[in-house]
Formats: sequence, C-alpha cells, structure tokens
Amino acid sequence: MLRATVKSLLARKLRLALTALSIVLGVGFIAGTFVLTDTMNKAFDELFSTATGSTDVIVRARTSFSSAGQGGGGSGSDRGSFDESVLRDVRGVDGVRGASGDVTGYAQFVDPKTGEAIGGFGPPTFGTNWNPRAGGFRIREGRPPEGPDEVVMDVATARKYGFSLGDDVQILFEGPPEEFKLVGLAGFGQADNIGGATSAIFTLPTAQRVLDREGQLDSIQVQAEEGLSPGGLRPRVERVLPKGLEAVTGAAAASEDSQAIKDGLGFFRTALLVFGLVSLFVGAFIIFNTFSIIVAQRTQELGLLRALGASRRQVLTSVIVEAFVTALVASAVGIVAGIGIAIGLQSVLGAFGIDLPSTGTKLEPRTIAVSILIGIVVTLASSILPARRASRVAPIEALRDSPPTPRGAARRRVIAGFIVAAAGVGTLLYGLFGSPGQAGVVVGAGAAVTFIGVAILAPLIARPLARLIGAPMARLGVTGKLGRENAMRNPRRTASTASALMIGLGLVVLVAVLAASLKASSDAVLDDTLRADFILTTSSFAPFSPDVARKLRDLPEAEAVAAFRQNAIRIEGKDQLVQGVDPRTVQRVTDLGLESGSVSSLARGDLLVKADVARDEGWRVGDPIRVEFPSTGTKTLALGGTYSEDRIVGSYVISNDTYADNYPDHLDSFVFVKKAPGVGTEALRSAIDRKLKDYPSVEVQDQAAFKAKQAGFVDQLLGLITSLLALAVVIALFGIANTLSLSIFERRRELGLLRAVGMTRGQVRRMIRWESVIIAVMGAALGIGIGVFFGWALQSALASSGVTELAIPGTQLILYLVLAGLAGVLTAIVPARRASRLDDLQAISYE
Repeated sequence: MLRATVKSLLARKLRLALTALSIVLGVGFIAGTFVLTDTMNKAFDELFSTATGSTDVIVRARTSFSSAGQGGGGSGSDRGSFDESVLRDVRGVDGVRGASGDVTGYAQFVDPKTGEAIGGFGPPTFGTNWNPRAGGFRIREGRPPEGPDEVVMDVATARKYGFSLGDDVQILFEGPPEEFKLVGLAGFGQADNIGGATSAIFTLPTAQRVLDREGQLDSIQVQAEEGLSPGGLRPRVERVLPKGLEAVTGAAAASEDSQAIKDGLGFFRTALLVFGLVSLFVGAFIIFNTFSIIVAQRTQELGLLRALGASRRQVLTSVIVEAFVTALVASAVGIVAGIGIAIGLQSVLGAFGIDLPSTGTKLEPRTIAVSILIGIVVTLASSILPARRASRVAPIEALRDSPPTPRGAARRRVIAGFIVAAAGVGTLLYGLFGSPGQAGVVVGAGAAVTFIGVAILAPLIARPLARLIGAPMARLGVTGKLGRENAMRNPRRTASTASALMIGLGLVVLVAVLAASLKASSDAVLDDTLRADFILTTSSFAPFSPDVARKLRDLPEAEAVAAFRQNAIRIEGKDQLVQGVDPRTVQRVTDLGLESGSVSSLARGDLLVKADVARDEGWRVGDPIRVEFPSTGTKTLALGGTYSEDRIVGSYVISNDTYADNYPDHLDSFVFVKKAPGVGTEALRSAIDRKLKDYPSVEVQDQAAFKAKQAGFVDQLLGLITSLLALAVVIALFGIANTLSLSIFERRRELGLLRAVGMTRGQVRRMIRWESVIIAVMGAALGIGIGVFFGWALQSALASSGVTELAIPGTQLILYLVLAGLAGVLTAIVPARRASRLDDLQAISYE
C-alpha cells in the first residue's frame, strides 16, 4: 500500500502541485512574518548594544509605566527631566571616569519642497544633543554641531527628502519654529535612523533652549574607570541621586530601548500572522475540496485495492500519507518562499520610513518547526473527511464505469451545519459584546467557526443559487446552459469551492463596511457636536506645537480657540486615554452634554468622566479617583463632573494645565477655532493664515475639508488591509482553477462525447468559463452577505467607542461582485484550454 501511494503521487505530479500551492502561499506568509520579525529583533538588539557600548551607567528619571502604543505623540519620552546640577554630583562619584548629559524632546523637520512637516505618524520626531561619549550617533558626512544655529540630521531623512550639507532647515518645536544650518549627517550605529524616527541633533545648550530644558537634563551617560564593572558602579551612582531618579546599567537600558521598538512594531507581526492564518484557513477549504475530488476520481482504483485485499485502515492510511507528503513538501517550499516574502515585507517597512540596520536574515529553528507543523496540521485536518470517505469505498465500486455523484445534503449535515453556524455566531457576538479575557481571539474563533458552519450549509442553496446566477448565461446558448448544469450537478463540490472565495471576500467586505461606518460616524460627530468653524491639524494627524493656539488667541476675529491634547493614563489601575482641554473654551467649540458638576472644575485640577463610566464605577461628583501618569506617578484627582457626549473628548478629561504638569511634552493634537459674532468665515480664515505663516505644516480646514481628510485616511488604511487580504482571495481563485482542472480529468468521457457530437473547442472553453463564473459569483454573493453581517456586528460592538453609524457601501459591493465574475473568467483560462485540447476519441474509449 505504501508503494502504491508513492506511485500514485509520482504519477500525478500536476495534481500534487495544484494541491500544494495553497499550502505554499499560506505557510510562506507565516514563515516570512517570523523571519522578518526575528531579523528585526536581532538587528535592534545589535544596534542598541553597539550604541551603548561606551556607556556603563545611565542616570534618568523614574517612570510609572510606558505609554508606547497607547497614544500621545512628540518624542515618545515618558520620563521627566531633572536639574543639571545632578551631573556635577555624578562626576564626583568614586569610580566615574567621565559623565555627560543629554536632553530629548519634540523637534520636527519641515520639507522645503512641500512645506509639510516630515514624519510624526508612527515613529517619533525628536531632537537631542550631540554627545560623542554616548556612542549612539556617528557622523557619516560633515561635522558635529558647534554653534547655536547648527544642526545635524539623520541620514535616512536627508536622503529621502533631498537635504544637503549647507541647507537652511526649518524645524518645529513646542515653541516657535526656527531655522538652522545643516552641518552634518549622522547614522545611529550601523542604521541610517532609529526605527524610522527623524533626529535633529544640536549642541547641548541649543538643545536645552529649543526643547524647553534650560537648566535641566533628561539623562546622564556615565563611564566607569578601568577595572570597575557597570554593576559595581551603578549602586555608587545611585547613592548620590535625589528622589525620583534611578541609575541603570547601559546594557539594561539598551535592552529596554530595543524592546520598546520591538513592542512598537509588535502590531506588525500580529497583523501579518493573522493574515497568514486567514490564508491558510482559505487554503484548508481548497485542500478539502481537492482531496474530495481525488477520492471521487479514484473510486475504481480504491475499490480495486479493496477487492485485492486492502483493508479500510490501509486505504485510509494511504490517503493520509498522500496528504502528509503533500503537506511536508509544500511546507518546505513555503519556508523558502517565506524568506523571499520577508525581504519583500522589509521593503514595505522601508517605504513607511522604518529603516532596519544591516544584518543577516535570521531563520530560527522555531520558524521551521512551526511552519511545517502548521502546514501538516492544516492539510491533515482538511483531508480526514475525504480519507474516511475513501476507506468506505466498497470492492464492488471497481466494477462501475463511473463513480456515483453525491446527491443532496444529508439530514445530519444540515443539523451539523446549523449547530456549527449557531456556535460560531454565538462566540462571535460574545467576543464583541461580552467581556472575554482575549476578545480578539474569541472574535477570530467565532468568525472562523461561522465560516465553517456556512460552508457546511452552503450545499443546501448551491443548486438553486447556481440556477439563479446561471439563468442569464443559459439564455446565451448551449454553452451557458451546460455551464450552469455543471455547476448545479454537484452542489457539495460547487459550494466547497465557492466557500473559499466566500471567506476571503467576506473579510474584504467586512473591512469595507467598517471603513464606511467609520467615515459616516466621523461625519456624524462633526455634525452633531462640533461648534467650531475651523479645525487645525497636520497632514498626518501628528501632534504639533502649542505655540499655534497661543498665537491664535490674540485674534479679534476668533471668539474661541480650544486646544486638545491626548496621552496615556492609568485610572484605578486600568490603561486609558485622557484628553487635555482648555476649560475656558471647550464648551464653546463642542457639546459635552454635561450631566453633573461643572467644566470649570478642571481649572482646579479635577477630572471629568463620561457619565456611563462613572455610573459603572459608582463614582459621584467630589469622589477621589486614583490616577497614574507615566512621568509623575500616582496622584489623586477629584471627580469634577460627568458628561454624555464622548465622541470628541473620549471618556476622561483633564485641563491642559494639569496635562502640562504631568507629561514631558505639551503638544496639541487638534485646535478648534470659532469665529466671533459678525465675522465672516473667509475673514477668520485669512486672519488665521496670516498668523500661521511660520507654521507650514499646520492645515486649516473647515468641516467639509476635515471630513474629506479623515475619509482619505480611512481609505488608505482600507487599501492596506485589503491588499493584505488579497492573498486569501488569490488562494481562493487558485482553488477554483484547481477544482476545474481536476474535474476535467473526472469528466474526460463526458467532454469527449460532447466533442464527438459536434461541440467545438471554443464552445468547450466557453462552457468551462461559464461554470467558473457561476462558482466565483456564488462565492462572492455568500461572502458579501456574511461580510455585511460581520460588519454590522462589529459596528454595533464599537458603537460605544464612537462608531455610531452603520454604512454599507453598495456601489463598492456591486463592484466586488462584478470583479468576482471577471476573476472567474480569468481563473478558467487554463482549465478551459486543457478541456478543449482533450483527444475526443481517446476520452471516450474504454480500457
């Protein structure tokens, strides 16, 4: 039996290749994700280890927690600064060979060609001072800064935006923008920048002035005397430090910095793994369908083996072995493909400004083991049912001329389908509306089970749906009619093939519905709650200097100027986002729906909380609430009031003064401006433009323009996600081609007879194309239906987070349906050509 299985595999190489293709693509994406992220981790570990190699101990302010990935902006620092007199005390410690101070803060270059601020969405934009002792930045071209009007730029930014030595460079700060002479280009270790961040490097006095750190430092780099270890020097330094500061070894700081960047890019690994698993999930349907067809085609062969004495177990084992060999070969090829995919994804990171240090590609043994294991498990799980069906082939089947066609759907299949679908929908809804520990995992599992349930039930409607979809084609002639009959003949096969496309397109439709709902909800927020005439922000929604709002407050044309800030906070031990506002103007530009207390209490340092949250927590006005800031630690704020309208300000609000007291960077996320009575809109716009001529990165938009800008941002995100999901759709289309190709071998005699009675090759090709179109459109219709359902469920779950409007992009969904039909035509090209080239006499001959 083993020899027979191996010979069967070798005799059908094309079938093996078609079966393996979906495994190769799915496993390749997963392997590529691991290779890329492992390479990144290795690169950043080496980078920061090299950068801090000359620093034995680092002195810095303590932080309660890191706000990375939770909001905020600027330089990305969660730590406060301290008096520079500490540097003198550290230099006096026994065993210190040298010590130097550093500062870091918000500094953003302006592109001279477009006037737009460079960066800001994603990696930070920071300024710092030149410190040769630190060992991080190294001059590649030019020289270090020496005067108060000189700056050094990271190499990656200079190359990308065409800066040259000697250029005048405009830089934005928390205070007024300034111009500097570019005197040098620097890399960080071997990399051209730090994980995509832009870096402006000044002399220490200049950095302290422009970054609002005069008389202060953010850290001290300490070198030990020869023979003294960093671990031995650290406690000596810590003994002279005032309260609130700490000393850590350079190695520990390098590990923390590297881990911070890894955590910041962690979403990338998670997202890519999800898309890879989706691709494998789609591939599982293709594998199941392929082995089902193979078993049907080998009915006589398996019956003959049973007649010659093979047991059911041996037949079952032969199919399982075939699946195992296919999975092993495909997974190995997928790992090789994954290395190429990792290189491609690295190029994608580069396009987003994330420059990786030079390092070799890292292929961990874990990557090989996980990739092969996933490929084998998915393939074997998908082949079990067809293998069991094969083991039940009776010896008498060897005497039949053709295998029997399955009819209808068994009652237990219907019952099982409804049970699985109900379980999937229930799990999905629990993940969205309940309070599970891992909501994302629960939602993903619920969606997967729902897809399986719908796929089990799909044969119930496959025949009538194929009849309906194929009705227009049947009127085009005999080829359309035969194509429809072929799609209707085996509803299980048709449904299984269409289900793969249903999954891929269903997820694409889900994203489209969510994107449309996000845009509609954003528009509703502005229409319902915003009272301002203009919104000031940057092109990338990056935070910007508070000096903008300060300048506009002097305008007689403006009744109110309200600045908004956002950052991470912990409230009663839970990570949250807090909004900073001006209590004097916030109610003039937006409707908070105040229910209790007063907005003016913010000026006393109180906290405003959304009414629903306060009720859930049992808080009342005046109650003390324990909050924790990253830089300043735990404090107690009184509840000053509650409000109902959170779509602009979120669930927690403090004053901008309280914000400034507790966060190192004081950048504004938005500024809303309302015109004074009797002032025209154009007059206010002109006045704002005159005031902000030195801030080219800040955009002034009315509500219509701001809506369009937010819609464009959502469309960009939609395009990125849809592109990643396209792999699953491609695998599904390969599945249609695979099914058609295999079914051609099964229908050789039928096709031969059609050719013998006068059907031309062109007619055969058209018949196969119509069948493919019906299957593709059926999968698209099912995918659109389930995608809209998932989109509704997700929008309903996010209603409390601001996604209050459900919008279904009808034109876009119709376009998907049309594209599915066109994809069906393209998918059928190769199978149709093969069908038309069959030798009709050989096809109808008996052996």
